[in-house]
Amino acid sequence: MEILEVVNEIEKHLLEDKKPSIYLNEAKNKGFFKIQGIEVLNELENIPQSPKHHPEGNVWNHTLLVVDEAAKYKDLSSDARVFMWAALIHDIGKEKTTMNKEGRITAYDHDRVGAEMARRMLRKISEDIVFNEKVVNLVRYHMQYLYVSKRLPFSDIKAMSENSNPEDIALLSLCDRFGRGKLSKSQKEDMLSDINKFLKQVSSTSGEEYKLIEDLK
Repeated sequence: MEILEVVNEIEKHLLEDKKPSIYLNEAKNKGFFKIQGIEVLNELENIPQSPKHHPEGNVWNHTLLVVDEAAKYKDLSSDARVFMWAALIHDIGKEKTTMNKEGRITAYDHDRVGAEMARRMLRKISEDIVFNEKVVNLVRYHMQYLYVSKRLPFSDIKAMSENSNPEDIALLSLCDRFGRGKLSKSQKEDMLSDINKFLKQVSSTSGEEYKLIEDLK
């Protein structure tokens, strides 16, 4: 298949399927993601993650779970197409940043590195500059929930608010948190509460009022 044909099929399933993971896994197994331009998708299966934080295993397993969660919440986003592509490629930066030091697996800075990788990839498959940059910025700021909540020096509410929609960042963060192995309903409720606290903090800092995520799906 040609790259644009594969990309169109990916997008169709991202937007229409209840569980896009089914098609995505089939496409990967058929070798569709080995095409130059989107080959990073094929590498995600080979990237390990910390068992403590990611009991689901490698980055590909995590991505599939996140995409399926995103499919449930995409209608709450400001742009479903942007949101679903961001969910698919939010962790591609882990290909270049993942390190294993004496059994401790980390992927520091994968959000920033992933944003640049996303920009290069999207240029090869899309001429829509506005769409591309919206996806890039969701990838770039998808870790802000953690940074802000833990008061880490990497937090940057101002830049995040200026370059992306904080409500979309919160939604993507929620799907990212949910895409981590089997979680109980109470664990998901706690995560939802934490995400809404993040939105309230962003609102108080930026002076803008953001809509909270009301219910689990």
